[in-house]
Amino acid sequence: MACRGLTERGRRGRFGLAAEPASVIGVFGPTASGKSAVAEAVADRLGTEVVSADAMQVYSGLPILTNQPARPTRLVSIRELDETMSVGEYEGLAHAVIDELVRANGVAVVAGGTGLYLRAALTTLDLPPAPPAGLRSEIERLVDELGPLGAHAHLAELDARAAATVHRNDRRRVVRALELAAMGRSLAPAEGRLWTADMRHPTLLVGLDLDLDHLEERIRRRAEEMISRGALSEALAAPAASVTAIHVIGLAELRELDVDAALEAIVRRTRRYAAYQRKWLRRLPLDLTIDGALPAADLADQIVAASGHGAVAGTV
Repeated sequence: MACRGLTERGRRGRFGLAAEPASVIGVFGPTASGKSAVAEAVADRLGTEVVSADAMQVYSGLPILTNQPARPTRLVSIRELDETMSVGEYEGLAHAVIDELVRANGVAVVAGGTGLYLRAALTTLDLPPAPPAGLRSEIERLVDELGPLGAHAHLAELDARAAATVHRNDRRRVVRALELAAMGRSLAPAEGRLWTADMRHPTLLVGLDLDLDHLEERIRRRAEEMISRGALSEALAAPAASVTAIHVIGLAELRELDVDAALEAIVRRTRRYAAYQRKWLRRLPLDLTIDGALPAADLADQIVAASGHGAVAGTV
């Protein structure tokens, strides 16, 4: 994969060459693309810190399975495994940390593979308020009474756009869409894209990608390394996970399967997740897309140059 440079919008868009340097540098890529190493190298050059935008790294107790960085990183290991974490909660924490780093150091580096968490960190999400007490149970009873076809038809009457995005057999999302409709909101996004270009700070958004064969090799190698480092003991010793933490890849597999079968299941599931992340990558308003197979130091140099910052003397 050839390295691609700044797009026209990146050169003259949100921050541009004539504008102030980027206050936030966002690094996104699929799992095993090397984004953490690149983000750390960028932070070293600019004398700042990395903020994690990874939905699973917020949990403590699973540093191997969640591939937590060895060095201190903001918003890593901040929740117990039996606690939940919502996008709204993460958004508030991320905004506070990013603002702190921008004030102190002039720039913050945000790295992650969870697209919605990265969006929450860099922009302001229009999240609906918490539903009134009792509304969810009332909607669930209605859905049970109407059945899948009837509930979906009712949703279509209330919010046709939301109904078009939800399958009638996806009970959880039908319930949520009806709940939002009752609150005067919609499950369907107001815009026909995943992102908005309206960032909270002048932002350079960078995407890392790799040739698919190379990425799959890295995924398998990392899964094997996790097993060799003690992922099985980590999974067996972990307490019961919350409804959000249960999605950590490898946790259920290592608890329920023998090691060899668990390894193959982890590789398959990670490949599917990487494919999903690559779809996000293609839809982000990226300023720079670079080949994750290149050395992290070289990628960091490109990113720093594109950001409008000069490297801090004495940094790596």
